[in-house]
Amino acid sequence: MNSPDSAVDLNRRDFVKSSSIAALMAALGGVPITAEEAAKLADGTLPPPKADPNYKEKPVGPPVPIGIIGLGVQGREVVTQLTKLPNAPVVAVCDNYKAALRRAAESAPNAERYDDFRSLLDNKAVKAVVITTPTFQHKDVAIAALQAGKHVYLDAPMAHSIEDARAIAKAAQAVPATQVFQVGLQFRANPQHHHVLKFFRTGACGKNATANAQYNKKQSWRRASPNPERERALNWRLYKDTSLGLVGEIGVNPVDCTSWFLNALPVAVTGFGSTMLWQDDRQTPDTVQAVFEYPGGMRLVFASTLASSFGGEQQTFFGSDATILIRENRAWMFKEADSPLLGWEVYARKDDILSEQGIALVANATKILAQGKKPAEAASDTDSPLKYALEKFVEHVNEGTPPDAGWQAGFESTVTVVKANEAVLNNSRVNFEKGWFVV
Repeated sequence: MNSPDSAVDLNRRDFVKSSSIAALMAALGGVPITAEEAAKLADGTLPPPKADPNYKEKPVGPPVPIGIIGLGVQGREVVTQLTKLPNAPVVAVCDNYKAALRRAAESAPNAERYDDFRSLLDNKAVKAVVITTPTFQHKDVAIAALQAGKHVYLDAPMAHSIEDARAIAKAAQAVPATQVFQVGLQFRANPQHHHVLKFFRTGACGKNATANAQYNKKQSWRRASPNPERERALNWRLYKDTSLGLVGEIGVNPVDCTSWFLNALPVAVTGFGSTMLWQDDRQTPDTVQAVFEYPGGMRLVFASTLASSFGGEQQTFFGSDATILIRENRAWMFKEADSPLLGWEVYARKDDILSEQGIALVANATKILAQGKKPAEAASDTDSPLKYALEKFVEHVNEGTPPDAGWQAGFESTVTVVKANEAVLNNSRVNFEKGWFVV
């Protein structure tokens, strides 16, 4: 496997921090309101959230010995996040690049090291594996891991092609129900997104109009190496035969999030791609837009550029009564002036900034209050979506339960971004065929 060995952060899930936006949102953030409270409104009033005196943390399950396959930027971040969990010891690591193995030893000094993933899979002490190799290498590793009886967490997107993704999905279907296969669609495991989903599904936004998602970060995606062969391997994201480009490697999470929220698959996508800044031999554009069309006329506009960091990463759902903005692990609802008065306004802090007012939507408010903290303040200190995803993976392994991001969600999201990338590369429109989504 070929793993990036640059310190440049290419984590496609962590939101880019922006001090200006953070300051604005801190001012806009009102009293946190839970979806359960909003749904129970009967008389137009809403009590402020209170700590549950009977709240107890869920007991930690037994240790799940984990092996990591692929030790690039994402793989090293996985090791870091797993060390924060009390029951996810990293017992083995694998990469065919010796320098990557040496670096991994700093975070996981007790882990056995392998340069061949098959040898790691032969290790009976490894109960589960996390696969973070480049996307085009996923198929062989994932299928071998499943056939070896391991629980598998596979980074998203599932594969570089629909054919490879379908092969992985079939392999996942064939294993016992208690053998966990989870795809790294991190938002599906993130408490903040589950919290927002409750508001979205209960119609708090009114008539859904449109949605935007963006990822802007000024970086070249290129890494240097004195070895030309190694340099090509490191820069797999830049070439069409190994990468799904910005819309696939980065956009898979927000695009999947939209399909999840809408409980629908897109019917068409129109793509645009240009290389605006980094003029080199790359084949994947550094600036893209993809317009996904959903049943009923709803559209998602995904835009991303490696030429500018302005705006960072965020997702917005626009409705006739309210708009929801998700940024980092925080979310806010901005109500329209003519929207129904549901009682939230009584307790939401009102600050006039750019003529907008925001109500903070804070996940785990009961837990935060029980810990003696203020939800609106604690929200900025919540863990990363990756940690939540890995934590849920370990939980599913211990309980033998299926994950929210199983083979079907993983396959459907991969089909969506594979075709979106084709549209971007060809500056064209693609109509999705139902048969593409069938395993």
